[in-house]
Amino acid sequence: MVTLLLYALVGVGAGICAGLLGIGGGLVVVPALVFSFTLAGYDPAVLTQLAIGTSLTTIIFTSTSSIWAHHRMGNVRWDLFRRMLPGIALGAWAGVYAAGHLEGAVLQLAFGVFVVLAALQMALALRPPPQRQLPGRVGTAAAGSVIGGASSLFGIGGGTLTVPWLSWCNVPILGAVATASACGLPTALIGMVANIHVGWGRAGLPPGATGFVYWPAVLGLAATSTVFARFSAGWARRLPALQLRRIFALVMMVVGLQLVWRNL
Repeated sequence: MVTLLLYALVGVGAGICAGLLGIGGGLVVVPALVFSFTLAGYDPAVLTQLAIGTSLTTIIFTSTSSIWAHHRMGNVRWDLFRRMLPGIALGAWAGVYAAGHLEGAVLQLAFGVFVVLAALQMALALRPPPQRQLPGRVGTAAAGSVIGGASSLFGIGGGTLTVPWLSWCNVPILGAVATASACGLPTALIGMVANIHVGWGRAGLPPGATGFVYWPAVLGLAATSTVFARFSAGWARRLPALQLRRIFALVMMVVGLQLVWRNL
């Protein structure tokens, strides 16, 4: 029960960040799970992969309601989603395979660098100007493979990468955000299946894990993250979003640098 409550609190933080700041929960969940699993004494050889696989599984629950809301408003570019889907599927599986065969310290170091870069982008509001058109079917699928691969490698939903790329290709921001939400679901589904497959029978996994998916954490996170994402979405209209994003970026910068420092 104490363990489930701990993961439920992590879900509260992830849900608030998603609803208030529009930030994918993986940037919060993965570092929180890495630290939680470390304190619990889980095997360092598998705990980072376990955190990533668990994060991707949780995104299945959080992204479903988001997709439905965007679909009802007509914001999802389903034509783009269909063109990106083959690449996303291939990239997501490849990303999990790569993560499963990296040493835990190397994977944490790579994730720490990614978090630092994401924090800089968030704090400085860096976004490439819309200066080109979307590529053809092959180019769009190739972009999807890069996004799917990086998302499954780091356990994130994909909006961190999808939104800037679509905006760069002159897709309006509402359509970019909504389409990024839609792309996050297949990434998470394939990521979950791939993490179960790649981690199946791996030595050092704790009880309650199926491959690299730790179900007690999934249950605790899913129980609160979706609810608080909806609950906190209304706060965005009343709170200073820019200042909040900068504060969150500072916290994530500290977390990312700590992950880098401990694994150098």
